[in-house]
Amino acid sequence: MKRFLAAMCVVGSFLHAVSKCTVQESEFHLDGDYLIGGLFDIHQVNVPLYQERPESIDCSSKLFLVPNYRRFLLMRFTVEEINNSTSLLPNVTLGYEMFDHCSDTLSFAGVFKLISVNDLLRPWDEPYQNLSKIFAVVGPFTSTHTLTIAPLFMVDLIPMVSYGSSVSIFSEKSKYPSFLRTVHPNDNTLSVIVNIIKHFKWRWVAFLNSDTDFGIDGLELFRKRIISTEICLAYNKGFNENTDFSQMFQHIDEQNISIIVVFAPKVYAEAVIEAAIRLNFTNKVWIADDGWSLNKRLPKLKGIKNIGTVLGAAQPVITLPGFNDFVYSARSLTPCADAAQQTFCNQVCNCSQLLAADIVAVDPSFTFAVYSAVYAVAHALHNTLKCDTGRCDESTVVHPYVVLEELRKSNFTLLNQSVQFDEDGNPDFGSFSIVFWNQSGEAQEVGFHHYPTEYFYINNSLIQWHANGDVPTALCSPECEEGHAKKQIGIQKCCFSCKICPAETYVNITENPYKCNACKETEWSVMGSTSCSLRLVEFVPLTDAGAIVVFVGAWIFIGITLAVSVLFAVNYNTPVVRSAGGMMCFLILVCLGLCTLSVFFYFGRPTTFSCILRYIPFLLFYTVCLACFVVRSFQIVCIFKIAAKFPKLQTWWAQYHGQWLLITGAFTTQAVLLIISMSCHPPRPFNETSWYQDQIVLSCDLNIEATSCSLVLLVLLCCLCFIFSYMGKDLPKNYNEAKVITFCLLLLILTWILFSTVYLLYRGKFIQTLNALAVLSSLYSFLLWYFLPKCYIIVFQPHKNTQQFFQGLIQNYTKTISQ
Repeated sequence: MKRFLAAMCVVGSFLHAVSKCTVQESEFHLDGDYLIGGLFDIHQVNVPLYQERPESIDCSSKLFLVPNYRRFLLMRFTVEEINNSTSLLPNVTLGYEMFDHCSDTLSFAGVFKLISVNDLLRPWDEPYQNLSKIFAVVGPFTSTHTLTIAPLFMVDLIPMVSYGSSVSIFSEKSKYPSFLRTVHPNDNTLSVIVNIIKHFKWRWVAFLNSDTDFGIDGLELFRKRIISTEICLAYNKGFNENTDFSQMFQHIDEQNISIIVVFAPKVYAEAVIEAAIRLNFTNKVWIADDGWSLNKRLPKLKGIKNIGTVLGAAQPVITLPGFNDFVYSARSLTPCADAAQQTFCNQVCNCSQLLAADIVAVDPSFTFAVYSAVYAVAHALHNTLKCDTGRCDESTVVHPYVVLEELRKSNFTLLNQSVQFDEDGNPDFGSFSIVFWNQSGEAQEVGFHHYPTEYFYINNSLIQWHANGDVPTALCSPECEEGHAKKQIGIQKCCFSCKICPAETYVNITENPYKCNACKETEWSVMGSTSCSLRLVEFVPLTDAGAIVVFVGAWIFIGITLAVSVLFAVNYNTPVVRSAGGMMCFLILVCLGLCTLSVFFYFGRPTTFSCILRYIPFLLFYTVCLACFVVRSFQIVCIFKIAAKFPKLQTWWAQYHGQWLLITGAFTTQAVLLIISMSCHPPRPFNETSWYQDQIVLSCDLNIEATSCSLVLLVLLCCLCFIFSYMGKDLPKNYNEAKVITFCLLLLILTWILFSTVYLLYRGKFIQTLNALAVLSSLYSFLLWYFLPKCYIIVFQPHKNTQQFFQGLIQNYTKTISQ
């Protein structure tokens, strides 16, 4: 009997030892000199809850999120590490009061606990008379949770350091003065995503966002980010748990979209990817935000390779020394089913079956964000308590607003990272990794984006694309060929047709690919150009061979004119000189000489002065010449034909010196017309650009409308001269100036007809030389054919330069007429 009892004692002792459990303090609470609040959504309410009355929610019955529990343990680890430090808060211990904040509307019990004083809320007390033991709060994770509870902490300027709330509104310090965060705001994340899209020259993308504050803010920021880029938002959809993914994917396929940005929390993103696998939605490029790019479960799902290629912007994976050991140590304890677990507002983990290995292997996103958030609070407390002397001043009253000021001034090094905050409370440190889900089901780093330097890099060779190894394209319309401008189709700038830019225009795709820009007047281009070339400036210089020929011809003309004038002066009283016009010959010769002034101004770079002198001398003095020849031809006809029939006309003509009246009238009229036309529209330098693409021909612009009256006067005098001279074509042979004048006029008309014909067909620089030659030819026609034959008679046939000879010709002509 004694042996049996002894055996039973041994067995009982063994069973007691086997069944021994550890009664531990709650994971959610740790005593300390100063307490940090912690809000972690270890569980998540994934469907809306409707209650008839307000009551605290039992988070432990909801969806358990292992990555969030990992962050929860990470805060515990960080506090323990700080307490073991000899340099940070040397004689002070930190404690924490953490809560499972699983709902944005039903988890206020924990929040009230954090801001209460002695378990009482006294919102109307004088500020800072009774202080809560909580001087700062780390968390919560989601933006929606933060938006709900942040005002409760902002009232008393209790610092909130969030490790996951990234919506842009938290940067507005007027609304959230005591809010800081160690996670980059959405704008930075989207900057990385847009850079990825731009790097691969994708233009036609879809943006799928969760129908939450996080997703809606991301969509708005994405729209702003792509305004100044060539990226088009082809399709966007805010989705939730009730979204018809089949219809959403169908719309994406209908618009031929191959690039899909999914900007959503982890649970929402998982739903999209799983739906894509289930619905066989294949061959796309998926771009993930930092909330799910390091997901450990999705890359290993069956069929994940069929959906295409997954890229993402991720928080860098930073290994914390000792953290894994802490996790194994924490999970090795077997807690008893003790009521103590229920004493903290239902804060129960309900995770007894969770293995340490599962926690270690889970998505490591936001690891450094939690770690640096706790350390930032600790450093702020360290500075508030003036611990730099090696011992903290525990007599200092720790006001939250003082800790807040120290938080804003944070500047310490943590795992080789310099932790600082900008003026908006955003992290002024850190970087993003560009990751690719490789064939092994791992998120492989293929690039990075550093802040605040904005240095961006992707190693393309590390990415294995689903489209036969080539980078997929994402265009609504293929790019236009060189020299073609885009013409937008519809409201999307990425959808366009292409039109070739005509000559004299070009397209600059970096400035405005939708417009053909006109070249400057000094430039030219062919059809389909991307730039303009400088035109070659053309004019006839003074040293040109043609110009020299004209100059020589002009000086020869002047020399001959002077010689004829001297010869006529010496033989002024001879019949030949007097029959040629007498004193009027010298007027004609002087005017012909003055006309030559014009030809010297047809060469060189045109100026306003040279343009005026190019036309004025010729038009004015040639008018006098033609008027003189009109008078001469009229007098000849009058003497031989009109005098007998109209004797009074000859008497009046002789009495009032009709010839000088006509010449003076013509000169005065032309002078007045030229003064009026030159005052209104003077000739000015003109760049001829319409005839030759690659040239600018410098010339003078003569306003035809303004000078039309002057030209009409010249034509009228020419016609009168031709009529009178033609009437005298049968006069005595050696006395017949009329025939000579008619011939000179024919040469004059032929010269200008030839020049006009050439001018209609050619507008190059040598048209100026031809114009000068036409003027010179007009002068030579009268000098050579009117004056030189008379000089020949004076010099070589003096017997014909007698009064008897001329009278004999007149008598023979009179007999011929009488018969």
